[in-house]
Amino acid sequence: MNAQLTLTARLNTSAADSRRGIVRAHPEALTALGLREWDAVSITGARVTAAVVAAAPSGTPTGTLLLDDITFSNAGIKENASVVLSGVAVHGAARVVVTGSAVASRGVDEATLRRALLGKVLSVGDAVSLLPRDLGPELTASAATRALTLSVGITWTNELLTVTATDPGSPVSVQPSTAVLWASDGVDATRGAVGAAPRAADTSPGVVGESRGAVGAAAGGVGRGWLTTPPGAESPGHVVRPASELVGVDAQVAKLTEWLSITLDEPGVLRALGATPRLGVLLSGPAGSGKATLVRSVCAARTLTTIDGPTIGSLEASARLRAVSDAIADLRRSGSGVLLITDVDALLPAKSEPVSTLILDELRAAISPTDATSTSDDHIALIVTSAEPAGLDERLRAPDLCDRELVIGLPDAARRARILGVILTGVPTDGALDLDHIAARTPGFVAGDLAALAREAALRAAARASATDAAPSLTDDDLVGALDVIRPVSRLRTPEVAVGSITLDDVGDMTETKQALTETVLWPLQHPGTFTRLGVEPPRGVLLYGPPGCGKTFVVRALAASGMLSVHMVKGAELMDKWVGSSEKAVRDLFAAARESAPSLIFLDEVDALAPRRGQSTDAGVGDRVVAALLTELDGVEPLQDVVVLGATNRPDLIDPALLRPGRLERLVFVPPPDAQARAEILRTSGRKVPLADGIDLDALAADLEGYSAADCAALLREAALAAMRRDIDAATVTADDVVDARTRVRPSLDAAQVEDLRAYADRRSE
Repeated sequence: MNAQLTLTARLNTSAADSRRGIVRAHPEALTALGLREWDAVSITGARVTAAVVAAAPSGTPTGTLLLDDITFSNAGIKENASVVLSGVAVHGAARVVVTGSAVASRGVDEATLRRALLGKVLSVGDAVSLLPRDLGPELTASAATRALTLSVGITWTNELLTVTATDPGSPVSVQPSTAVLWASDGVDATRGAVGAAPRAADTSPGVVGESRGAVGAAAGGVGRGWLTTPPGAESPGHVVRPASELVGVDAQVAKLTEWLSITLDEPGVLRALGATPRLGVLLSGPAGSGKATLVRSVCAARTLTTIDGPTIGSLEASARLRAVSDAIADLRRSGSGVLLITDVDALLPAKSEPVSTLILDELRAAISPTDATSTSDDHIALIVTSAEPAGLDERLRAPDLCDRELVIGLPDAARRARILGVILTGVPTDGALDLDHIAARTPGFVAGDLAALAREAALRAAARASATDAAPSLTDDDLVGALDVIRPVSRLRTPEVAVGSITLDDVGDMTETKQALTETVLWPLQHPGTFTRLGVEPPRGVLLYGPPGCGKTFVVRALAASGMLSVHMVKGAELMDKWVGSSEKAVRDLFAAARESAPSLIFLDEVDALAPRRGQSTDAGVGDRVVAALLTELDGVEPLQDVVVLGATNRPDLIDPALLRPGRLERLVFVPPPDAQARAEILRTSGRKVPLADGIDLDALAADLEGYSAADCAALLREAALAAMRRDIDAATVTADDVVDARTRVRPSLDAAQVEDLRAYADRRSE
């Protein structure tokens, strides 16, 4: 990110942005830097700091950057000073260490602290407030806001913290898995690591036990790295919904309720049947799908002790063990109850450490009766959650630990609409919201992503209400606009094709190609009942082949926008890895992500480099193993449900023949070079935003562009616009002379011999 702009810093007077680490720049400045709203930016004044950038309100001068008072201080500047703005790459923080006042450090636990800082971009030495980024009216007041008010009182809005250490180095962003620690809790701020010195026990009213080896003590027992909630009480910072209000997880709720009832309420029945009353459950699902929410709802009438995996996992080995032991002891004093460990992969990772064995022994002893013949009715059930079950210590799945597993999958469109309805309950709206339309445009979104979407829409509604002094209300346009910002990045493990506003209906040429893709991709995903009724299996995959630059990738983007699909893209041989087994694992992970985000499309660009003919490679067999993995995933034991594979290549003759048989990439679609009519349509589509002079005849121009591909036609108009700028930097239109100038610079790229070879290949396939 080398682009940068020098702007004039002005104070942002908007109450909605105050002290929240958000800077606002003119949309043209964002475009010039290649940034989108809510990207991270570097601000260079007397010192360098980082923040999140958003679009400035209308009327803001182009050369102005709006900053709040904290960002002014972090950059070491005063109002009207010049600052340099540029994009910056940030990493999700594994750990952030902060210092603050005694009131804040004693009253705010680490889980609430993480929620307050979630999504902010931090640098060492920066000041940061506790005001969370999930802004909006009361309808979107966050759990962090409620917890901070309960813990510290209204003064929390004035609290300022200082970032003393980050891992990795700053700038970093605070993620749901980040361990955010107080420097006073035995944390060595110079190293960002946790020291051995424990914090003294808190003797203030309401504190249960002491914080030996944990992250520290706070009012109500919060801040020790775990929290014990009595039956019928709500966890600080968490609104416990009745299980009947949870959407789309009826089967999981029923099964977990049944297991807990039999194990904790009727252990004698199990003993009579010769079984041990022991329960260990692994609850897995994408991040933000509501795993912990489900457990809290089901266990609302039980004693529940919650251990925050990322917080405890960031401690040194001995402190980790003591924290788990103390949490279990705390729960035992309450009799029967449930021990919940959230994001357990942070506490017990697959790359096990010596302390992991001791922690597993503690958990095993906690849920297993000390005496097989014991008749005591006091038992502890263990429930652990993880968004990455493959990254767990395998010993956690032992028969005497978590021998049962529940999975929360991705919601379909109907469930997404119901979840949005619950999130927006009680929200003032401008008429009825079309939630079905929003749900159709959010494939792959989980409950957390939909909540973020509602918060972003609330931000837009609040900004509009503030500008017009009208009562705040949410509209469909607010939700649709939020889709440009919110992406399900917490879940997707593979890059997605950018889905724009152009659909297949907007693609003027390639009629046969569009029809073939509609039949083989959209129909199976949108009308599965018809295939079932007719007793046929839908196609598994499609291969697009044709000369370079003829719109294969472009039509995939239009296809994704038409079907509202999650599109997972792999370019060429990027799955290839020199380490044995890594390439095959990458293929499995790709298809696993596609199954999670169904209905989805896997796009294999330049598939000839990914799946060449077997037996002809010199890469120690890596290519052959990747082809074998692809064949297995496409037509193996585990069926592909609501997933279609689409490949693209300009050398179909190099692809392994086994990949092209029925049941795999069985439909081959030739994408021919554009003819004169198609070139005219491409020029019109590409020139929608180009101010062409009245004398330019696109039909005549297209007829004269024999040998030009779709990419060449788009490049021609782009070069013509540059020619107009060279002629006059203030030019308002592109003239015919500019187009002639562009013709001398942009030459046709199609290889006539290659086009004929591809046509011949298509003819042979059709015979």
